[in-house]
Amino acid sequence: MHPLSPLVHVTTVHARRDVRIFHKEARSLRTLGRDVVLVVADGLGNEVDASDDGVRFIDVGPFRGRLARAVLGNWRALRAVVRLKPEIAHFHDPELIPMGLVLKAAGYTVVYDVHEDLPRQIMSKPWIAPPLRSAVSRAVSAVEQVAKWSFDAFVAATPHIGARFPPARTAMVQNFPIPAEMIAPQETPYASRPQSFAYVGGLSAVRGAREMVAAMALLKDRPQARLDIAGRVEPRALEAEIRRQPASSSVIFRGQIGRPEVALLLGAARAGIVVFAPAPNHLAAQPNKLFEYMAAGLPVIASDFPVWRQIVDGAGCGLLVDPGDPAAIAGAMRWILDHPEEASAMGRAGQRAVASSYCWTSEAEKLLALYRKLDRGHERGGSAA
Repeated sequence: MHPLSPLVHVTTVHARRDVRIFHKEARSLRTLGRDVVLVVADGLGNEVDASDDGVRFIDVGPFRGRLARAVLGNWRALRAVVRLKPEIAHFHDPELIPMGLVLKAAGYTVVYDVHEDLPRQIMSKPWIAPPLRSAVSRAVSAVEQVAKWSFDAFVAATPHIGARFPPARTAMVQNFPIPAEMIAPQETPYASRPQSFAYVGGLSAVRGAREMVAAMALLKDRPQARLDIAGRVEPRALEAEIRRQPASSSVIFRGQIGRPEVALLLGAARAGIVVFAPAPNHLAAQPNKLFEYMAAGLPVIASDFPVWRQIVDGAGCGLLVDPGDPAAIAGAMRWILDHPEEASAMGRAGQRAVASSYCWTSEAEKLLALYRKLDRGHERGGSAA
């Protein structure tokens, strides 16, 4: 790589300080001693991160609606990348595949970071009419096939996703936590904590919003129990619906909060909850929040999917439930409250599992190894801008 060329990551969908893109990947790449630039589309303007990492943001948005983001986002992001003149362009959204193809044709090295199994994810998208989902999923698969033929490297968030891309050009960089980030500076002793259950991240119907609130309604014998939601509820109509439920007085809506605030929230909770519905793209997923709960020393209440069972039962760190059954979720909550010593031991077991098996440190090295490999390719006269 040219010593002055920045390392450029692009997203028009995710927040500029997205956990995977900014906190993990971009900040890890700064250890290579290179400038790192994130091209984003949020309307918050250009800036340089105030931390020692000094990641730079270039804002090309915002956009109104998905169609405008898909069309204008590709064009504006493409212009921003070309102006930066990097040798490597690393993008994170499937809707930016057209931009990636243009950059590849222009001689850039292109990396596609695949966060989700998109063809499966399409099958549960609420904004796509159910009769159209199969056709849209097949069309997306065809576009991804072109990407597989074209791009220089792929970064896959899970083994299931990685298996769909060319092995020789795919690095598996799993979304494991940075353990120290999830430890509250003043952690409340477990037995002294309020009867609070935490959910962190975006929340929707397919991510168990209705079932969690319905479970709270079944805890009438636990009037102090609370569900603490840190993240956006989408669509807004769903949040309005939840707020109309009798159990809404037991639900705290914090909205999106910063990483230090997340650590404080988890450090005062009894358990973390992740009860996604068995949508096709969830069954083999590895949700970041699951590992963050474990890193914070919380027992987890999680959907009983085979992949999740391997993690939770393997570590002995929580309870598995039918995510469609509010009574089962409420039963797990009640058990956590009734057995504080056992629950605390589960939390400690999860923390040990993160330290030994599910830690970002090893994943960061995989990402750095990929960039070193691409660097050697440039030195041998491979593709470059």
